[in-house]
Amino acid sequence: MITVTEATANAGALKRLSDEGVSIWLDDLSRRRIESGNLAGLVATRNVVGVTTNPSIFQAAIGSGEGYEEQLADLAVRGVTVDEAVRMMTTADVRAAADVLRPVYEATGGRDGRVSIEVDPRLAHDTTATVAEARQLAWLVDRPNVMIKIPATKAGLPAITEVIGAGISVNVTLIFSLDRYREVMDAYVAGLEKAQAAGLDLSGIHSVASFFVSRVDSEIDKRLTLLGTDEALALKGRAALANARLAYEAYEHVFAGARWQALGGARANRQRPLWASTGVKDPAYKDTLYVDELVAPGTVNTMPEDTLNAVADHGDVQGDTVTGGYAQARADLAAVERLGIAYDEVVRQLENEGVAKFEVAWQELLDAVTKSLNSKGVDAE
Repeated sequence: MITVTEATANAGALKRLSDEGVSIWLDDLSRRRIESGNLAGLVATRNVVGVTTNPSIFQAAIGSGEGYEEQLADLAVRGVTVDEAVRMMTTADVRAAADVLRPVYEATGGRDGRVSIEVDPRLAHDTTATVAEARQLAWLVDRPNVMIKIPATKAGLPAITEVIGAGISVNVTLIFSLDRYREVMDAYVAGLEKAQAAGLDLSGIHSVASFFVSRVDSEIDKRLTLLGTDEALALKGRAALANARLAYEAYEHVFAGARWQALGGARANRQRPLWASTGVKDPAYKDTLYVDELVAPGTVNTMPEDTLNAVADHGDVQGDTVTGGYAQARADLAAVERLGIAYDEVVRQLENEGVAKFEVAWQELLDAVTKSLNSKGVDAE
C-alpha cells in the first residue's frame, strides 16, 4: 500500500484517463487504508473518485484482523452472531469510506464519490432475500453515496428492478455475457420506470454495470493454448477486450433508444458500464492492458492498487480505444467460436465460478471472524 506522499508521484496518465470521461474507482478497501489517510490521499492526488468492494476484498482485510481488534472485542462482549459481526464491520468500513468520498459525491452531483457493498453472496439465487438484504445494507450504511452490489444472476435481475424501483442506487456485478448485460440494462430501465410510477426523483438514482474483463481472457486463453495452433495462439489476449467493446456498443444502443428518451427527459441517469477485473493475470501482457484499451466516455474503470500504480507510472492513454473497434471485436469473437470454443458456455461457466468464488471468500471471512469471537470467550454460532 502506497503512502499519501508516494501518491503524489506523476499520475499524468490517470488525469488523461479522467479527461477522457473514465471515472477511476479503487477496487479495494480496508480499515487501515481509511484510517491511515491513504484513501483520502488517492482521492486527492490520483484521481480516484470511487471505491468498490466484494467478499474477497473484505475477506483479505478483516480476515487478517488488523485494525479490527477493538470492534471485534466489543462485538464479542455483546455476544453477536458471526453474521451480525461481519455486517457491522463491513458496513462500518463502507460508511467511513463514503464519508471520505462525500465531497466527490457532492461535486459530481452523485455520479461519482460512490462506495459499493455487496449483498451476501449466498443469496445470489434468491430474489426476495437479495431485495431484503439490499434494503438492509442501504439502511445500515446510511449514506447517500453508497451503492448496493447485486450479482447479475437470473434471480438477481428482478432484484435489480425492485431495488432501483425503491430508489436505491445499484452496482450490478459479475456480468460476463453480452446477452446478460442487455438483460441487466433492461432490469435497470424497468426499475426506473417503477420508481417514476412511485413518484420518486429519478435524478438521485444511479447505477453501474460491472462487466468483468480479465477472467474472460484467462478462460479463453487457456482453451486457445490447449488447441495450440498458430491461429488459436494468435487470438490470445483478444477475447476480453472484444467482449467489453461490444458491451459498450450495446450500452450506446440501449441508452439512445425511444424507451430511454422518456426516462432521460425525467432526468434519469444512464447506467454506466464499469470495467471490473482489470488486473492483468497473464504476465505476458502489459499490466495496464485493460485500462489503456478500454477508454471510452461515460465509463468507470475499477482498479486494484497495483494496476492503479502501473497506470500512473506507465499507462498509455491515447483517447477512445473502444468505439472504433466494434467490427474487429465481432471478428475476434467469431474466430474464437470457429475454433470450437463456445462463447455461451464460457460466460456461463465464468458466472457460476464468480458466484462460487465469492461464496467461498465469504465463508472464509465468517470462519475467521468466528475464530476471533470464540477466542474472546464467545460462542459465535
